[in-house]
Amino acid sequence: MIIDVKNAGRRFNQEWIFRNFNYQFKTGGSYAILGPNGSGKSTLLSVLMGNLSPSEGDTTYKDTQDIPVADFYRYISFAAPYLDLIEEFTLEETIKFHFQFKDLPQGMTLNKVLDRLGLAKAQDKALKYFSSGMKQRTKLALACCSATPVLLLDEPTSNLDIQGVDWYQQLIQDYSKDKLVIVCSNQEVEYSFCAERIQVNDYK
Repeated sequence: MIIDVKNAGRRFNQEWIFRNFNYQFKTGGSYAILGPNGSGKSTLLSVLMGNLSPSEGDTTYKDTQDIPVADFYRYISFAAPYLDLIEEFTLEETIKFHFQFKDLPQGMTLNKVLDRLGLAKAQDKALKYFSSGMKQRTKLALACCSATPVLLLDEPTSNLDIQGVDWYQQLIQDYSKDKLVIVCSNQEVEYSFCAERIQVNDYK
């Protein structure tokens, strides 16, 4: 899997969020998109995943063949604190619903996903009664335990306590192998495993 970005830029109104961005992201690589709050990390990630079109330049996707941008969502798993879950679903229903659209890795089952979450006692509880930390763990587990070649994370440890951060780091270690991983962050505990670092402010 390759995400190839050439001379990409994105602006809102007359303000350029980033410009002249050239990069190639490849399977097996781990990339951190870094910058202070409001620098454009999430905007760049949205362009990379095809949610936003670049205002200039191109983003192309290749696996064994070219992938139309409209189909790229099939290849990615994504977690972010602003990603909405269906609040009326129980945890068990949420897991079952998610994996109607994403495949499980070999040897993984729905029950093992629940076990990995460490929230088995809450499996019959509606998500609207979950704490922000429990919701974030749910989003991360669903993303990391999906058998997709691309894993995209935006501020992954938001709302997690110290134990939750340790849990996240172990989750990444176990489920990011052989994937293309991109993490948007300004906290090193979230991206310490990333081999390549990209500063958004270098593309202003």
